[in-house]
Amino acid sequence: EKVQITSDRNLIDFRFPVQYVLRPHLNFRGFAGTIASGVIRKGDEVMVMPSGKRTCIKSIVTYDGEQEEAFAPLAVTLTTTEEVDCSRGDMICRIHNLPQTHTELEATLVWMSDKPLKAGANYLLKTTSNLGPATIRTLRYKFDVNTLQRQQAESFTLNDIGRAVVHLHRPMAYDSYSRNRNTGCFVLIDRLTNATVAAGMILD
Repeated sequence: EKVQITSDRNLIDFRFPVQYVLRPHLNFRGFAGTIASGVIRKGDEVMVMPSGKRTCIKSIVTYDGEQEEAFAPLAVTLTTTEEVDCSRGDMICRIHNLPQTHTELEATLVWMSDKPLKAGANYLLKTTSNLGPATIRTLRYKFDVNTLQRQQAESFTLNDIGRAVVHLHRPMAYDSYSRNRNTGCFVLIDRLTNATVAAGMILD
Protein backbone atom coordinates (compact mmCIF):
# COMPACT_ATOMS: atom_id res chain seq x y z
CA GLU A 1 0.00 0.00 0.00
CA LYS A 2 2.92 2.35 0.58
CA VAL A 3 4.80 1.70 -2.68
CA GLN A 4 5.35 4.90 -4.66
CA ILE A 5 3.89 4.63 -8.16
CA THR A 6 3.93 8.30 -9.18
CA SER A 7 7.18 7.81 -11.13
CA ASP A 8 6.14 4.48 -12.63
CA ARG A 9 5.30 5.99 -16.02
CA ASN A 10 8.14 7.85 -17.72
CA LEU A 11 6.80 10.85 -19.67
CA ILE A 12 10.21 12.50 -20.13
CA ASP A 13 12.26 10.14 -22.32
CA PHE A 14 10.48 9.52 -25.62
CA ARG A 15 11.06 5.92 -26.73
CA PHE A 16 9.18 4.35 -29.64
CA PRO A 17 10.22 0.75 -30.44
CA VAL A 18 9.15 0.02 -34.02
CA GLN A 19 7.06 -3.15 -34.26
CA TYR A 20 6.48 -3.12 -38.03
CA VAL A 21 6.44 -0.86 -41.07
CA LEU A 22 3.10 -0.10 -42.70
CA ARG A 23 3.07 0.45 -46.46
CA PRO A 24 -0.51 -0.09 -47.76
CA HIS A 25 0.26 1.93 -50.92
CA LEU A 26 3.03 4.00 -52.47
CA ASN A 27 1.86 7.24 -50.86
CA PHE A 28 1.99 6.06 -47.26
CA ARG A 29 4.84 4.68 -45.16
CA GLY A 30 4.43 4.59 -41.41
CA PHE A 31 6.12 3.03 -38.40
CA ALA A 32 3.71 1.23 -36.07
CA GLY A 33 4.28 0.42 -32.42
CA THR A 34 3.44 1.22 -28.82
CA ILE A 35 5.05 4.24 -27.19
CA ALA A 36 7.21 2.87 -24.38
CA SER A 37 7.68 6.22 -22.66
CA GLY A 38 7.52 9.96 -23.21
CA VAL A 39 5.44 12.26 -25.41
CA ILE A 40 5.70 12.99 -29.15
CA ARG A 41 4.18 15.84 -31.19
CA LYS A 42 3.86 16.62 -34.88
CA GLY A 43 6.93 18.48 -36.12
CA ASP A 44 9.28 17.09 -33.46
CA GLU A 45 12.78 16.25 -34.69
CA VAL A 46 13.66 12.62 -34.00
CA MET A 47 16.45 10.12 -34.57
CA VAL A 48 16.25 6.45 -35.52
CA MET A 49 18.45 4.29 -33.30
CA PRO A 50 20.90 2.68 -33.73
CA SER A 51 21.48 4.05 -37.27
CA GLY A 52 21.46 7.71 -36.16
CA LYS A 53 19.30 8.90 -39.09
CA ARG A 54 17.44 12.18 -38.39
CA THR A 55 14.00 13.25 -39.55
CA CYS A 56 10.84 15.00 -38.30
CA ILE A 57 7.43 13.66 -37.37
CA LYS A 58 4.99 14.39 -40.19
CA SER A 59 1.87 12.83 -38.67
CA ILE A 60 0.65 10.70 -35.76
CA VAL A 61 -1.98 8.25 -37.01
CA THR A 62 -4.31 6.33 -34.68
CA TYR A 63 -7.53 4.33 -34.97
CA ASP A 64 -9.41 7.57 -34.22
CA GLY A 65 -7.58 9.52 -36.92
CA GLU A 66 -4.59 11.84 -36.87
CA GLN A 67 -3.54 13.37 -33.54
CA GLU A 68 -1.40 16.39 -32.67
CA GLU A 69 0.43 14.47 -29.93
CA ALA A 70 0.68 11.02 -28.38
CA PHE A 71 2.10 9.61 -25.16
CA ALA A 72 2.85 6.30 -23.45
CA PRO A 73 1.32 3.72 -23.59
CA LEU A 74 -0.64 4.55 -26.76
CA ALA A 75 -0.31 2.39 -29.89
CA VAL A 76 0.21 4.69 -32.89
CA THR A 77 1.70 4.90 -36.37
CA LEU A 78 4.28 7.61 -37.00
CA THR A 79 5.07 9.03 -40.43
CA THR A 80 8.16 11.12 -41.13
CA THR A 81 8.96 14.01 -43.44
CA GLU A 82 11.81 12.10 -45.08
CA GLU A 83 12.06 8.42 -45.85
CA VAL A 84 14.55 6.87 -43.46
CA ASP A 85 15.85 3.34 -43.14
CA CYS A 86 13.85 2.02 -40.19
CA SER A 87 12.52 -1.46 -39.47
CA ARG A 88 11.30 -3.71 -36.66
CA GLY A 89 13.59 -3.55 -33.66
CA ASP A 90 14.75 0.02 -34.28
CA MET A 91 13.83 2.77 -31.82
CA ILE A 92 12.67 6.32 -32.60
CA CYS A 93 13.77 8.92 -30.02
CA ARG A 94 14.22 12.67 -29.66
CA ILE A 95 17.58 13.88 -30.95
CA HIS A 96 18.65 15.45 -27.63
CA ASN A 97 17.43 12.59 -25.45
CA LEU A 98 18.90 9.33 -26.68
CA PRO A 99 19.15 5.83 -25.17
CA GLN A 100 22.40 3.92 -24.83
CA THR A 101 23.64 1.78 -27.71
CA HIS A 102 26.63 -0.05 -26.27
CA THR A 103 27.34 -3.68 -27.14
CA GLU A 104 28.14 -4.62 -23.55
CA LEU A 105 25.85 -4.14 -20.56
CA GLU A 106 25.63 -4.99 -16.88
CA ALA A 107 22.41 -6.63 -15.74
CA THR A 108 20.70 -8.36 -12.85
CA LEU A 109 19.47 -11.76 -14.03
CA VAL A 110 16.78 -14.04 -12.64
CA TRP A 111 17.62 -17.53 -13.91
CA MET A 112 14.54 -19.61 -14.80
CA SER A 113 15.94 -22.75 -16.42
CA ASP A 114 16.84 -26.18 -15.06
CA LYS A 115 19.97 -26.03 -17.19
CA PRO A 116 22.63 -23.96 -15.35
CA LEU A 117 23.98 -20.72 -16.80
CA LYS A 118 27.72 -20.50 -17.29
CA ALA A 119 29.96 -17.76 -18.67
CA GLY A 120 30.41 -17.97 -22.44
CA ALA A 121 26.91 -19.28 -23.15
CA ASN A 122 25.05 -17.87 -26.16
CA TYR A 123 21.38 -16.84 -26.18
CA LEU A 124 18.92 -14.58 -27.95
CA LEU A 125 18.24 -11.34 -26.10
CA LYS A 126 14.83 -9.69 -26.56
CA THR A 127 14.21 -6.13 -25.39
CA THR A 128 11.12 -4.20 -26.58
CA SER A 129 10.66 -5.31 -30.22
CA ASN A 130 14.36 -6.01 -30.77
CA LEU A 131 15.74 -9.55 -30.88
CA GLY A 132 19.40 -10.38 -31.36
CA PRO A 133 22.20 -12.75 -30.34
CA ALA A 134 24.05 -12.21 -27.06
CA THR A 135 26.77 -13.91 -25.04
CA ILE A 136 27.10 -14.04 -21.25
CA ARG A 137 30.58 -12.59 -20.82
CA THR A 138 31.03 -12.81 -17.03
CA LEU A 139 29.09 -13.91 -13.96
CA ARG A 140 30.04 -11.36 -11.31
CA TYR A 141 28.14 -12.76 -8.32
CA LYS A 142 24.79 -14.09 -7.13
CA PHE A 143 22.67 -13.21 -4.12
CA ASP A 144 21.87 -15.35 -1.11
CA VAL A 145 18.09 -14.82 -1.12
CA ASN A 146 17.89 -15.18 2.67
CA THR A 147 20.62 -12.71 3.65
CA LEU A 148 21.03 -10.73 0.37
CA GLN A 149 24.77 -11.23 0.71
CA ARG A 150 26.81 -11.51 -2.50
CA GLN A 151 28.39 -14.85 -3.31
CA GLN A 152 30.93 -15.75 -5.95
CA ALA A 153 29.33 -17.91 -8.63
CA GLU A 154 30.71 -20.22 -11.30
CA SER A 155 27.15 -20.71 -12.58
CA PHE A 156 23.53 -19.71 -12.00
CA THR A 157 21.02 -22.47 -11.28
CA LEU A 158 17.21 -22.44 -11.20
CA ASN A 159 15.82 -19.38 -9.33
CA ASP A 160 19.26 -17.84 -8.76
CA ILE A 161 19.45 -14.03 -8.90
CA GLY A 162 22.76 -12.41 -9.72
CA ARG A 163 24.74 -9.89 -11.72
CA ALA A 164 26.29 -10.62 -15.10
CA VAL A 165 27.99 -8.91 -18.02
CA VAL A 166 26.13 -9.45 -21.31
CA HIS A 167 27.80 -8.91 -24.68
CA LEU A 168 25.49 -7.95 -27.57
CA HIS A 169 26.59 -9.11 -31.02
CA ARG A 170 25.13 -5.94 -32.56
CA PRO A 171 24.16 -2.58 -31.04
CA MET A 172 20.72 -2.28 -29.45
CA ALA A 173 19.04 0.80 -27.98
CA TYR A 174 18.25 0.53 -24.27
CA ASP A 175 18.06 2.45 -20.98
CA SER A 176 18.80 1.44 -17.41
CA TYR A 177 15.86 -0.18 -15.65
CA SER A 178 15.90 2.44 -12.88
CA ARG A 179 15.36 5.17 -15.48
CA ASN A 180 12.96 3.44 -17.84
CA ARG A 181 11.56 0.03 -16.99
CA ASN A 182 10.04 -0.55 -20.46
CA THR A 183 13.36 -0.15 -22.28
CA GLY A 184 15.53 -1.39 -19.41
CA CYS A 185 14.26 -4.97 -19.17
CA PHE A 186 14.89 -8.01 -21.36
CA VAL A 187 14.55 -11.77 -21.55
CA LEU A 188 17.08 -14.38 -22.64
CA ILE A 189 15.87 -17.11 -24.99
CA ASP A 190 17.45 -20.50 -25.62
CA ARG A 191 18.43 -20.59 -29.29
CA LEU A 192 17.64 -24.31 -29.68
CA THR A 193 14.41 -24.75 -27.71
CA ASN A 194 13.08 -21.17 -27.95
CA ALA A 195 12.38 -21.31 -24.20
CA THR A 196 12.72 -18.20 -22.05
CA VAL A 197 15.57 -18.96 -19.63
CA ALA A 198 16.09 -15.64 -17.83
CA ALA A 199 14.67 -12.21 -17.15
CA GLY A 200 17.01 -9.27 -16.83
CA MET A 201 17.14 -5.68 -15.60
CA ILE A 202 19.80 -3.42 -17.10
CA LEU A 203 21.93 -1.56 -14.53
CA ASP A 204 23.30 1.97 -14.76
